[in-house]
Amino acid sequence: MTQAERDHQGESSEAGAAIFAIDGRASRFTIQAFATGLLSAMGHNPVIGVRDLSGQVTFDPERKHARGFKLSIKSTSLSVENDVSAKDRSEMERLMNQEVLETTRFPEIAYEATQISIQGLGGALFSATLSGALTLHGVTRNLSIPARVALLGSMLRASGDFTLRQSDFDIKPVSVAGGALKIKDELKLSFEIVARGQD
Repeated sequence: MTQAERDHQGESSEAGAAIFAIDGRASRFTIQAFATGLLSAMGHNPVIGVRDLSGQVTFDPERKHARGFKLSIKSTSLSVENDVSAKDRSEMERLMNQEVLETTRFPEIAYEATQISIQGLGGALFSATLSGALTLHGVTRNLSIPARVALLGSMLRASGDFTLRQSDFDIKPVSVAGGALKIKDELKLSFEIVARGQD
């Protein structure tokens, strides 16, 4: 660590910066896919939930400053949340793991924000824009994510949603039933992340 970095770290600590670690059990992250094709009218729009995520961020509410946001997701932890039969769920998850995410080759999905802009909304509420890189399916792309942030004592809660295209990450949208049911390229991702201050 350089002297400038040590000085910056000291300034942040004096100003009340704290490290918040993501609570994976209390957090919620979902991926909404949209169907097209002949069977899309039957409502086959998969909702995928993320069961294993971790990470941290340093946040200073007084200075409205945040840095070092990192999020890691185990790609095998994604599961279908739709109310479907066990057989359909098993087949959808098999396709997702083997053909879409290729989880054996790419076991981790990671996002790291190198720049975070914070605006106060009054009291303990803030708006944030994270600018960083998402690594998915072995491909890294720049991605900006807006979020609403609330600081509740030693707990930080961030929520928001954003979209991405599978083709940007060399993922071919899945097609089943001979093409009668296809998944559109664009996905909608929603999150409500809970992080707790570390002593």
